[in-house]
Amino acid sequence: MTVILLQGGLETEMHETKPVLRQGALLSTVGILLTILFTGTFIYLVAAKAISGVSTLAGAMLVAAVLSSTDSSGSNDPMAYASTIILVKLINGVDLTIFNLPEWATGFAVVLILVYQLAIGFLVGILVGRFAKWLFPKLNLTSSPLISILVLSLAFFANGFGSLVGGNGLLALYVAAITIGNSATLPQKREVLKFFDGMSWLSQLIMVLLLGVLARPSHIPPVLVPALLIGLFLIFVARPAAVFLTLLPYRKLPARAKLFVSWVGIKGAGPILFALYTVVHEVGGSTEIFNIVLVITLLSLLLQGMSLPTVAKWLNLSIDEDPEVETFGLDLPEEMGMMRDHVVGEEAAGQTLRDLHLPHGIRVIMVKRGDRFLVPHGSMKLEAMDHLLIMMGETDD
Repeated sequence: MTVILLQGGLETEMHETKPVLRQGALLSTVGILLTILFTGTFIYLVAAKAISGVSTLAGAMLVAAVLSSTDSSGSNDPMAYASTIILVKLINGVDLTIFNLPEWATGFAVVLILVYQLAIGFLVGILVGRFAKWLFPKLNLTSSPLISILVLSLAFFANGFGSLVGGNGLLALYVAAITIGNSATLPQKREVLKFFDGMSWLSQLIMVLLLGVLARPSHIPPVLVPALLIGLFLIFVARPAAVFLTLLPYRKLPARAKLFVSWVGIKGAGPILFALYTVVHEVGGSTEIFNIVLVITLLSLLLQGMSLPTVAKWLNLSIDEDPEVETFGLDLPEEMGMMRDHVVGEEAAGQTLRDLHLPHGIRVIMVKRGDRFLVPHGSMKLEAMDHLLIMMGETDD
């Protein structure tokens, strides 16, 4: 989970996120709590009698908390994780009456704990990110593997230290990753991001593998119908209601955008980890909770995950993604300008680079011909299927 959140945080571009930062923060906090409230109430009223593991209101809310991380980003995971931990402690009889509050004020104490954990986690993340910003220039590392190991170590430190001081460790590492990715001068950034992208996919595959290994097919039939009902309620009622209520102040945001946000379903990694947490801490009915999560995760992946591109087109929210630029392994700073790659067609074969009459500010900086890399010059004759790496930016001439 550390690797998954680290990769998501490093690739978060704040200049793109800033316009919807408030909406995203509300969905990651208030939206999660509303999802837990709606889903937990439904589970308690409909499935409590059928599943012994959720026979209590706290047990029903625990299942809802495990399933509440329904978002395409990692920003929802910290709140879902904190809610899961608190409900596990509550079910296991851990005293939550802090600040000398009476027992009847347990609910208020839970809210205070959530706020405290989020605040401390956010602060630790900012501090670790600022420390990384100071550290990178001092070390002057040039090896991308060593830089990747250092970044991963900082993420583990943020997670561990954040948890040690009573904060939300997942939030700490996520904020640290965002800070590192946006404000720190990360050497070999492109190669580091590629490394963590691969590590993230591997981590998600391992999580799904764990889900399959720990699942017991013989235990699924008793919870299959209740789990499907819970999953359908979460997908079609609880999440849309939570999204629309949370974003109610933003009336200019189109309804189709809110609908698409509500359709984004369970990623799989978060609920799997949170379900394992109930098993590790021997919560009553944890086996049934795990099997419910298994069924709903598969339902969400099949129903929502496979239909996202289609739904985006239906809602007229689909845009063509810019093709990934082939940089031939070069790590060039973004400040130099925009990079594009181009494959030479038959019509341009035989022409020289000078014959192309490229506009001012556009330069060919590398040519790949087969397995060879060539330094371009004006009299170079192009061949069909040559790959040109083009830089578009300011020049001094």
